Amino acid sequence: MASDPLPPSSPHSFAAHEAGLIDSPLMRGAGRDALSLALMDARNHTLHLFGQYQQALESVNFVVPELTVLNPPLWELGHIGWFQEWWTGRNMQRARGVRCDPAHARLASIEPGADRWWDSAHVPHHQRWTLDLPPVTSCRAYLLDTLESTLELLEKTNEDDDALYFFRLCLFHEDMHAEALSYTAQTLGLGLDKALLQAFTPPTMTLREPLLVPATAWKLGSAAAPGFVFDNELGQHAVSVPEFEIDAQPVSWAQFVEFVDDGGYDQPAFWQAEGWNWLQATATREGRRGPRYVEQIGVASGAVMQTRFGKPMRMLGNQPAMHMSWWEADAWCRWAGRRLPAEVEWEVAAHTAARRGFRWGDVWEWTGSTFRPFPGFEPHPYADYSQPWFGTHKVLRGGSFATRARMKSPKYRNFYLPGRDDIFCGFRSCAL
Repeated sequence: MASDPLPPSSPHSFAAHEAGLIDSPLMRGAGRDALSLALMDARNHTLHLFGQYQQALESVNFVVPELTVLNPPLWELGHIGWFQEWWTGRNMQRARGVRCDPAHARLASIEPGADRWWDSAHVPHHQRWTLDLPPVTSCRAYLLDTLESTLELLEKTNEDDDALYFFRLCLFHEDMHAEALSYTAQTLGLGLDKALLQAFTPPTMTLREPLLVPATAWKLGSAAAPGFVFDNELGQHAVSVPEFEIDAQPVSWAQFVEFVDDGGYDQPAFWQAEGWNWLQATATREGRRGPRYVEQIGVASGAVMQTRFGKPMRMLGNQPAMHMSWWEADAWCRWAGRRLPAEVEWEVAAHTAARRGFRWGDVWEWTGSTFRPFPGFEPHPYADYSQPWFGTHKVLRGGSFATRARMKSPKYRNFYLPGRDDIFCGFRSCAL
């Protein structure tokens, strides 16, 4: 059986592709034709990324270290297909959208072992290294079969938001896991082909002065319709936001080096107590005095050498500083006499200050806000997406160079534990 997804097949489809719709934020409200193309585009991107893993790891049966920040590559690949089949092909209530009962009986999978291997709700993280996963050829065939089934169902689906909800969810879920494959490759030090390496190179920035954003009454979050909305965005509510000053772009390497040069990693006064404990544990384990993957950060020269996909690269002073935890971002702000923006401030600036130079989308940006539900929160059928992480994770906004453009919405809320530094994350600051 072939192991590649279906190509676009009609002149209209090619036109939609060329217009850039399938990788734009407009996909949240896209209909069947564009959504079908986007699902194929996402699968091609997934398989292109996974091809890097095959070149590097197939000879060792894709064995990787057991780390809390990643999944075994074959598990990640199969899970993408499983999730799509679970919520579309096997979901008898898919036309109900968010009114679907997640506990209703499902149709059988086309792969008898699928639930035992790839159901993330019932396969604990630590067990994913000991599963008898099928070989890579079978996993790729499963992805082809599930995509074909999804596209056939989509072709017969109504154009309303309820009917398209799970198809859109599966698209964005695959985009998230594709980005996870990219930062897992960074964690493992896997080399990438020239095209991916170029795409995943941090951009340079024109450094502008901070922006003053006037006071406003802002509606934080997303309205319920039309189009697709993640459950943690809903509950749009008015927030009174005082005037604030915010950086026009993320903190650069040139700015972060000054913190290191001034002994920022050696002075507990700049760190919250929990952050200082995190730093000491990390330094003991890794001998670390700088963001993750940094091999050299020069006191005299200001040079930063950071390992990028297995190769040391000199980072430029006007590139965004990257791969630091929330604790490090907060410590830099304390050293600089500034603070991390609240997520509402970030959202206001992204919507209102773009024409004045507010730049976002180069790296995920830590905010000062803890991830919490908006008023009236109700979990969508994929209940494990948001609800388990409220109160423990910090909110990131924006997107990175590895994030598909269709995922980059100024309303989108990403969230990670404050100690995570393997993702493509940075930060910007606000005046006190």
